[in-house]
Amino acid sequence: MFYLVCFDIVEDRARRRVAKVLEGHGVRVQKSVFECGRMSEERFLKMKTALEEIIDALDDSVRYYSLCRGCLKRVEFSGNGRPPWETGHAEI
Repeated sequence: MFYLVCFDIVEDRARRRVAKVLEGHGVRVQKSVFECGRMSEERFLKMKTALEEIIDALDDSVRYYSLCRGCLKRVEFSGNGRPPWETGHAEI
């Protein structure tokens, strides 16, 4: 499965730790947005649990969007960057 993960983290230290976890699972496409592909449900749940241990649930937020192959084919972007299937983290 392919996930788009977005976060809004108040404290710098927690933000860096969240980014470090996500770097192990995907590609940073914006400062607080990662594309995480080729993930089993088990791996996704481990990543999510790791992030939940870092964040402050009262102040921070992390959003996970699962995208199917059909959705990936319709990804559009403007400016700098590459589509998910060119980063090596998604298959369509």
